[in-house]
Amino acid sequence: MSAVRRPPVVRPGDRVRFDGAVHTVVGISGMLVRLADGLGQSSAMHLPTLMTAPGFEVVGSGPGRLLPPGLLDGLEAGLAEKALWWHRHMTEVLTGMAPDAPAGTAPRPEYDPASRSLADRETAKAAELSAELGHPVSRHTVRRRRQRYQKRGVLGMVDGRHAPRRPARGQVDPRVVDELRKLMNQAADGSTRTVSYYFTRVGRAVKGLDGPPVTMPSRATFYRLFNRLEAGRHTTGSARTRRSLASQPDGAFDQVTVCRPGELMEIDSTPFDVLVRLDNGVVDRCELVGMVDVATRSITAAVLRPTTKSVDAALLLARSVTPAPMRPGWPEALRMEHSALPYQRLLSVDDRLRHAAAVPLIIPEAIVVDGGKAFLSRNFHTACNAFGTEVIHAPPHSDPQAPYRKNSGLGSLIARSVHQRVHRPLGRAPGPQGRGRAVVVAAPAPGTSRRVDQFVLAGQGP
Repeated sequence: MSAVRRPPVVRPGDRVRFDGAVHTVVGISGMLVRLADGLGQSSAMHLPTLMTAPGFEVVGSGPGRLLPPGLLDGLEAGLAEKALWWHRHMTEVLTGMAPDAPAGTAPRPEYDPASRSLADRETAKAAELSAELGHPVSRHTVRRRRQRYQKRGVLGMVDGRHAPRRPARGQVDPRVVDELRKLMNQAADGSTRTVSYYFTRVGRAVKGLDGPPVTMPSRATFYRLFNRLEAGRHTTGSARTRRSLASQPDGAFDQVTVCRPGELMEIDSTPFDVLVRLDNGVVDRCELVGMVDVATRSITAAVLRPTTKSVDAALLLARSVTPAPMRPGWPEALRMEHSALPYQRLLSVDDRLRHAAAVPLIIPEAIVVDGGKAFLSRNFHTACNAFGTEVIHAPPHSDPQAPYRKNSGLGSLIARSVHQRVHRPLGRAPGPQGRGRAVVVAAPAPGTSRRVDQFVLAGQGP
């Protein structure tokens, strides 16, 4: 029983014979084949008609596909040679002919597409490479290489760790990229602009540059370039987020190791997202000032005031070292005698703790503050000197020394606990606010302050 022969494969550049004449395949579009004879006369016919014509045969293949010049530039010599070596073998697996085979050469029997399936050719190539390299090469490896070659060409044969990578700017003039980055850096403290604005500004800026004239990319190309360079910078997004990202420190927060309570504490003020009624009857928001101990992660004191003044910062320090008395209406569970603190031992030292609330008394050795006026005042420094406390001023706009007070969300946490019991929050922006915020009954300042104190006593949780 004779073997079933597969139909021949026709590609552009092949020479075919039918009707007693030899033609060259000029091109293939779908099922339509364009041919040219020896005299240069062109014709077109359907591929099934051509392959079923009497006497049809493929008498020769065209030259192998030439690689684009400079395709492997930038690679080491060994990597480029290995990629071309795989290119030769994968071409033979797919077409039956090596790319450098002379015209008219017949394919080797084990790689003839007319008589061997693709799987058979992959198996034959795996056996050939195993014998050539001296170590086993599986058919799965050849198949994976062949699939990558069909998808990416000869670049798919290069190790991905060393493959040439396209720069983010593409083929855009580097001077256009430099001007765009300069404008993006200047936009950190400015208002939000559209991409069209940057397209116009960059076009004007490059016209005044010295040297050869600069060719501006098309608007679509510029928009793609802008999206690649703008990723994560919020250049056309929220101005508040953009300023926050621009003020971040270059490195991560410092890793400060503390061994005992009070060795390092941090103070910060934050807007309180709850409307309160002040003593003069005005409804406004307040500022919350809190002190956090780094070693125990506990809030030792918190003060709610319309605006933070130097006396409030000194009061915060005094509250951290003074027993907090129980207030009427507070549950008995908030007494110090019911806490995890060594109550009996502390009571033997200070009898005032008999009616005290469960707040840890910590004398700070060092306090980290920012550049707020209240923390730079003479009153606050005088109070710290009275306890022998060192004041550490964090650098402006880059605060790696105070990660806990910046990331703890103290104000949002306490505000959420308070407004869940009183009313809806004011919100940090119009987006989170609900309807009817103007008619919400604001909590009196003393009542809100008592809830803040109760929150701190209850373990800093709602």
